Amino acid sequence: MSKVWEIDFYSRPILDEQQKKIWELLVCDSQRNFEFTKVCSGSQANARWLQEALAEALPLWRQQANYGEQDFPERIRFFRRSMKSIIPRACEALEIPAQPSRRTFGVYQWLCEREQTVYPQHPGYQPMMAAPMTFEPTLPKPLPDALQGEGWRLVTLQLSAFEEMDEWDIAFGAKIPLAQLNLPPETAIPGLLIFSERSTPLAGWMSGLELACLKLEMDPKPQLLLETGLSDRWVIAYLNDDPLVAEIQDFEKTKQAAQQVHFVAVQSSPESEQFAGFWLMQEIMAA
Repeated sequence: MSKVWEIDFYSRPILDEQQKKIWELLVCDSQRNFEFTKVCSGSQANARWLQEALAEALPLWRQQANYGEQDFPERIRFFRRSMKSIIPRACEALEIPAQPSRRTFGVYQWLCEREQTVYPQHPGYQPMMAAPMTFEPTLPKPLPDALQGEGWRLVTLQLSAFEEMDEWDIAFGAKIPLAQLNLPPETAIPGLLIFSERSTPLAGWMSGLELACLKLEMDPKPQLLLETGLSDRWVIAYLNDDPLVAEIQDFEKTKQAAQQVHFVAVQSSPESEQFAGFWLMQEIMAA
C-alpha cells in the first residue's frame, strides 16, 4: 500500500439540522486501497480538529496495510489553495510533510463519485452550494536549458497496456488509480515521449515537480505546457506551425475521450526500451 496520502478537507453541499454547512475530511492512499471519512461542523473546522482526525485515521491505515506503529505517511497531498494554512499546520503537528499538489487523482475521483452518489442522498443536500475547484495559473516558464530535450513525439497506448506498468523498467515515475475510472481496456491513452541524452537528470528534476497535466494553450500563442504543483506551468514546446497545432489538438481530443488521462515519459532515444521517467496523469478539471 502506498505511503502517500491524499486528502480533501472542505465544506460540502450539505446543511445540518441547524442549517449550517457540514465539513468533510476524505483521506485515501494514492491507489485508494485505504479510505477514511469524517465530518464536522463549520465551527469545528480548524487545524486542531483536522490533526485529531488524521491521528484517528493512522492506526486504521497501519492495520489495513500491516504497518507498525513507527510507520507514517511519507507525505500528505492536498489540492485546495484555500487550505494552505490549516492542512500544513495539522500535518506539522503529526510530523508528516504536507504537499500542495494537483497530483491528487485518487481523492479527486473519490470526491467526484461522492458528489454523484452520496451527497444527493443526504436530507440537507443543497446542490447550488457545491464548492468549485479553481486553479489560478501562473505565467508559463521555459524549462531550464540544461533540461531541454532533444526531441519529442506524441503516441498512444491502450489502457490495458498499463496493467503491466509495474514490470516496466522505469527510474522515476508514478501511477494513478485507473480501475476506478471504469474505462474500456481498449481506450486510447495519449502521451508525450521526450527524448534527451540527459534523460536521467531530466526525469529526476521532473519527479520533484508534482506533475499535474499536459495542456495546450492557444493564447497569446500556441504552446504545449506541463502544469505542476498547484499552479506552476512550464513550456514543453512552442507550436510554430498549423500541422503541429492540429496534432496537439488531436492529443487533447484523445485525452478528453479518456476522462483526461494521459502520460508523459522521458527516454534517452526513440530506440530505448527503458524509461528514465514515466508519469500517468489526469487533468483535474476546475469547475
